[in-house]
Amino acid sequence: MKLDFHTHGKLAKRLPFSTQYTDWLFGEAKAAGLDALCLTEHFNTLQFDELYGYLLHQSKREGDALLLENGLRIFPGMETDIAEGGHILSLGTVETILELNQRLAAHKQPGHFLPFEKLLDLFRKYDVLVGAAHPYRAGGHIPELPREQLERLDFLDLNGKDVAEDRERAERLTRSLGERLHKPVVSGSDTHQAVQYGCIWTEFAEKPATLDELRRQISAGAYQIMVSEQAAFQVKTAGILKRALKEIHALGGDYVGVLLGGGKEQDSCSFSDRLAVAYQTVVIDYSPKAGEMADRIQLTANEMSRKGFELVSATTTGSAKGILVFREKVCNGPFS
Repeated sequence: MKLDFHTHGKLAKRLPFSTQYTDWLFGEAKAAGLDALCLTEHFNTLQFDELYGYLLHQSKREGDALLLENGLRIFPGMETDIAEGGHILSLGTVETILELNQRLAAHKQPGHFLPFEKLLDLFRKYDVLVGAAHPYRAGGHIPELPREQLERLDFLDLNGKDVAEDRERAERLTRSLGERLHKPVVSGSDTHQAVQYGCIWTEFAEKPATLDELRRQISAGAYQIMVSEQAAFQVKTAGILKRALKEIHALGGDYVGVLLGGGKEQDSCSFSDRLAVAYQTVVIDYSPKAGEMADRIQLTANEMSRKGFELVSATTTGSAKGILVFREKVCNGPFS
């Protein structure tokens, strides 16, 4: 079973929850070859409970996991900030995760995060697996915490973003910390954007569906960490696309509509095909008159066409700007 231990169900925690975007993510996770993922959404993301409510509606129970119609198995979870600096992952049943999230309601803003020790005190009142997310990422201080507190963790996260940036450093430091604490190291992509699925994963010989099964197999070391040869490219591409989509949203555009283009791309092009497609976003300046806006869109589209790009989406904002997304086909496939 190919499992990603660290994923997100939204593009960004301050953006509104979109069922279309989340459906797309889970579809792409399966298309990328994953059998299961841990949905470790930020504990202070907007509409945290709505995300899990939707997931419950779209899935059926399988042990402690949730099984989607496409066969993807999801272990509910959460990623929580600590006062010292750093992020802690927790995995449990959906009811447990939702209850823990509610109990953390007063600690979701900077300056109010719980210290690591108090957060672990809370988590240890529940049946959850607890891990340190990307322990050596800049701004975090997890490795500096008291050893007796770190030994309360169940696992460490070898993170796809860090591996893509400097694999040797990420593996050396994370595995060394795991050896000192006698804690297993697993892996997660940390993706908010589907291109990053499959950059790294944890592969089990068996198919755990409960927390106890997952805990036993992790403790026994009955798994392998696998890293894609294209991990660095995947993470970089996902980062660029995430920034572009967030900018579209900030300008008042429909980033989900721009990404999905009515849903045609996800049905007609494989994951590997999409990796070979280059996108470019063009913002047209203030044009309050519809006729002028249409002329500018046509002029820009014709200019981009001469450069080998085709228009896939056009959105106007409340401030009378136009956001155009163009696509260049650089591989042979359904988009040709």
